[in-house]
Amino acid sequence: MTHEEIKSAIENGEAVIGIELGSTRIKSVLIGRDFAPIVSGSHDWENKLENGIWTYSLDDIWEGVRDSYAKLAAAVKSEYGVTLKKVGAIGFSAMMHGYLVFDKDENLLVPFRTWRNTITGEASATLSREFSFNIPQRWSISHLYQAILNGEKHVPEIRYMTTLAGYIHWRLTGKFVLGIGDASGVFPIDPETKNYDRAMMEKFEALIAYKGYPWKLEEIIPTAVSAGCDAGCLTEEGAKLLDPSGNLEAGIPLAPPEGDAGTGMAATNSVSERTGNVSAGTSVFAMIVLEHPLHDYYPEIDVVTTPTGELVAMVHCNNCTSDLNGWIDMLAEVLERAGCEIPKWKLYDIFYFESEKGDPDCGGMMSYGYLSGEHVTGVDSGRPLIVRASDANFTFANFSRTVLFSTLGALKMGLDILFERENVKVDMIYGHGGLFKTERVGQSYLAAAINTPVSVMKTAGEGGPWGMALLASYLINKDEGETLRDFLANKVFCGEEGTTLAPNPRDVEGFRTFIKRYESCLPLEKKASDVIA
Repeated sequence: MTHEEIKSAIENGEAVIGIELGSTRIKSVLIGRDFAPIVSGSHDWENKLENGIWTYSLDDIWEGVRDSYAKLAAAVKSEYGVTLKKVGAIGFSAMMHGYLVFDKDENLLVPFRTWRNTITGEASATLSREFSFNIPQRWSISHLYQAILNGEKHVPEIRYMTTLAGYIHWRLTGKFVLGIGDASGVFPIDPETKNYDRAMMEKFEALIAYKGYPWKLEEIIPTAVSAGCDAGCLTEEGAKLLDPSGNLEAGIPLAPPEGDAGTGMAATNSVSERTGNVSAGTSVFAMIVLEHPLHDYYPEIDVVTTPTGELVAMVHCNNCTSDLNGWIDMLAEVLERAGCEIPKWKLYDIFYFESEKGDPDCGGMMSYGYLSGEHVTGVDSGRPLIVRASDANFTFANFSRTVLFSTLGALKMGLDILFERENVKVDMIYGHGGLFKTERVGQSYLAAAINTPVSVMKTAGEGGPWGMALLASYLINKDEGETLRDFLANKVFCGEEGTTLAPNPRDVEGFRTFIKRYESCLPLEKKASDVIA
């Protein structure tokens, strides 16, 4: 689209906005009729550890959402001379899972408990056993049941329980709904009915019947809605909440709010069977669309859904690039002290490219970038750790390679269950997220870790906010009867360019050796959490 075409689309209210609340950034993206990003706005934020709980305050949430939107609107005004008043649709997505509960007056009952918390072990184990279905610690139902087991006083007062994306959508539209992909991290979904699993819900009610609560589970969780379905419109109150300037008009349709897993699938065109994607940022997760249900259930594997309700095997790991970012920040500080001014992006490139010169197995070094617990590897509390044998080949190349390999260590262990025990087949993995920003390196290491070709599209850097914008565009631009799969394949990604890398045998063998060391050294990481307060 030309500059004038874009300006006209914005003035006519045809552009679409996607906003995603990630772990460290809230990003807004405006796209046009050709689905290409026009402008964006972002707000940096960080979770806080308060009283042993990883959380964000409601004030932080709204300050961040408004700031991100305001920066997008300012960019529209600066680049196109247009005051943003109306768009075709808006979609919100956010980190999945967690625990946001409110009373009948819509007051928050306890601070938001995010996905990062690993405090629901008893509930997770009990529900998984009762359902014969893996219920991870992060899931909303695990948090609810753990609060019940703990006898927490707020539980009888609960009238609403939702996710972060669901909460924002609710406040902006008055509709208590949730995209089915995000809903699948609240409670298991029945792929046949495209709704919460009725048999499991009855089992849950039987488990808590002795408590005599004045609510039923189905009464306090949002209605699950598939992509493309009506999910409400921006109210007058919602418009002012999002844009206090008063420029944004009410009445704009909002797409079903989704989780970051669903937007990752949309952003990589991996919503069809035998496709998958890996999103690698603060956390890392792999999503593989299944041809059939798994034969067994595993604590390392979530079964969630696409934004239209197809079953997906998900390996979710709490830790990925946070420790890597910490090392980069520290190296930047050293260089600054030495009087060297190197842009942060260049420092990342140096770190990545130097790692390619290291030994295939990292020269005997080992790292765990666990800022928080990691359920896939059985670590309850994170302690970043780097260790080496006295005769290890301790070089910068091996150090950087070790840190980068370790970002994928837990993911590799989870995916091996799918590939080796369940014989799950996948034709292509699409990578997106911060780990892949530097050309080639992260992509080649992922291909080596899973011994599968990995493709990174030109749009991979746009990530979840763009994926949410695509889902919002699908809401208003789909043809009658057009599936999300066809919409993405035939309209969005038709002719999309990307780079595909096949696994390098040298790196595959090196990663295989590394992961054996990674598994054997895990007792060190577990011990570190015991002895380091």
